[in-house]
Amino acid sequence: MWGLDTRPAADRTDLLAAPVASAVAAWKHATPVDRLLVAEIDPDRADTAAFCAAYGVPLEASANCVVIAAKRGGRTRFAACVLLATTRADVNGVVRKRLEARKASFAVQEEAVRETGMEYGGITPIGLPADWPILVDSAVAAAPDVVVGSGLRRSKLALPGAALAELPGAEVVEELARPV
Repeated sequence: MWGLDTRPAADRTDLLAAPVASAVAAWKHATPVDRLLVAEIDPDRADTAAFCAAYGVPLEASANCVVIAAKRGGRTRFAACVLLATTRADVNGVVRKRLEARKASFAVQEEAVRETGMEYGGITPIGLPADWPILVDSAVAAAPDVVVGSGLRRSKLALPGAALAELPGAEVVEELARPV
């Protein structure tokens, strides 16, 4: 797939963060687990633009998972947004309203790493805490295949976009993201 040497993720759990490996092992969704593929990459090329250039993956097929800190009444709740690399999350509009928050912003790096158990720059919606809402942009859910983090910077997952919409807590949202 593209310029990636992919293998079934269930066979290469060494390339997955612990919570991601657990989620793959427990996979019971409509998308067969053998459609979840993993590829080892150069961790210095894990950031979206460098990754796409190095491995021939179009930006339209690269999905980013961003961690959101939503605040209301002195309480902070975390959520994830999954969107194509060609877009940006509408955090102060659609995301804030969907999470019923007074204020929503990108979680700081240390919080995102602590709360997910994943490496920054490799965070993925697969394996997130069960109580987190996962907002999936409709363009991601409609994509035949996308590449997203594996929980580690040294690998990426390749899977049908629809598989991300099947995750516990996932909701497909129209216009979650705006073109860059």
